[in-house]
Amino acid sequence: MRKFTAEINEKDFGKEVELCGWVHEVRDLGGLVFVVLRDREGFAQITLPKKAVDREMFRRARKVRRESVVRVKGTVKAEEKAPNGFEIIPEEFEILNEADAPLPLEVTEKVPAELDTRLDSRFIDLRRPRVQAIFRIRHAMLQAIREFFDRRGFIEVNTPKIVSTATEGGTELFPITYFEREAFLNQSPQLYKQTLMAAGFERVLEIGPIFRAEEHNTIRHLNEAVSIDIEVSFTDHEGVMRYLEELVKYIHERISERCERYLEWIGVKIDIPEIPFTRLSYDEAVEIVKGKGEEVNWGEDLSTSALKLVAEDYSGYYFIVDWPTESKPFYAMPHENDPEISKTFDLMHGWLEIASGAQRIHIHDMLVRRIYEQGLSPESFGFYLQAFRYGMPPHAGWGMGLDRLVMAVLNLSNIREGVLFPRDRQRLVP
Repeated sequence: MRKFTAEINEKDFGKEVELCGWVHEVRDLGGLVFVVLRDREGFAQITLPKKAVDREMFRRARKVRRESVVRVKGTVKAEEKAPNGFEIIPEEFEILNEADAPLPLEVTEKVPAELDTRLDSRFIDLRRPRVQAIFRIRHAMLQAIREFFDRRGFIEVNTPKIVSTATEGGTELFPITYFEREAFLNQSPQLYKQTLMAAGFERVLEIGPIFRAEEHNTIRHLNEAVSIDIEVSFTDHEGVMRYLEELVKYIHERISERCERYLEWIGVKIDIPEIPFTRLSYDEAVEIVKGKGEEVNWGEDLSTSALKLVAEDYSGYYFIVDWPTESKPFYAMPHENDPEISKTFDLMHGWLEIASGAQRIHIHDMLVRRIYEQGLSPESFGFYLQAFRYGMPPHAGWGMGLDRLVMAVLNLSNIREGVLFPRDRQRLVP
């Protein structure tokens, strides 16, 4: 019976097992050959004493190239010095596919490589245990997100990624040829998830790709990303902020419980954040930045350098709330007693923005007025605005970047490390 390396334990000592994987290392000591086999769960030492195994198999094992794919069948023996405390004395050692040499990238991590070099040979880079661990943890995050919202009555949906108009206006769009007309890759499911509130869905979740034609080249920006979006009827911005902070805590708890061995591979310790998160107003953030010598005009977005100054006082997760209405999209609801301030929030982790959300405008005429005020045309939002004319409930929601969340939780130095095949201004392959 074929097993993963991590499934072998004391109960298997003296029994026959079958393993398949890659040759991580070969150590030839003359009369004794050690082959370290690696699969997605870890390592196993294959021990071949020259006098105790088939001569042809011994020859094959000592000459096999690293990263060749092999199948091994043999008896499990206790061995304290071997990985996981066991070794396998093989009866069969089959080379399923011989690897070329030299390798484009060192998998043992003895020779470090630049991120661009790693991404150029991503299929090899992804074999490294530390890199594998990132994506096993990312998988656990997605499981936790779906568990969290399923238990709270959310309906998972899939909205179009090919659209006829911008979500928020502007030019940060990727145009595509759609038969005889122009279309765009969607920036966000925003307009569709709001429309579903008019349809009576009440609570929706979407996990899917978004596309932004931003000409950034930073450690936190991508042009294709995965967004986690929710929209909730009959609530306000505070209601969905509570969902967000409870979700972040839940994700940390589940990862801590389910991913102990993968966290060890990366060398990361998970600290469970306490909720509720601190609420810092935009005005307070501006005062912090000005107090540290950087000028900010009220109403402007906060620059990266400004956010780093704020993060000197606020580490971990916290909200920046009550942003100027003019700095947020047209659908953000202004405060009734102060229309210059909107019912909006950003979730921060240090200086890194993780999520952004708001209570939405649900009144048709107010929404049309805000579209005009931002220099946009209501005619471009026909299907969207129609939903507000026939019974749109009050609602709120947010969007969170999964890739940025992975970056924050695992303390990655670059967002690209947590994405299988990242897309940015320079990278379209692989």
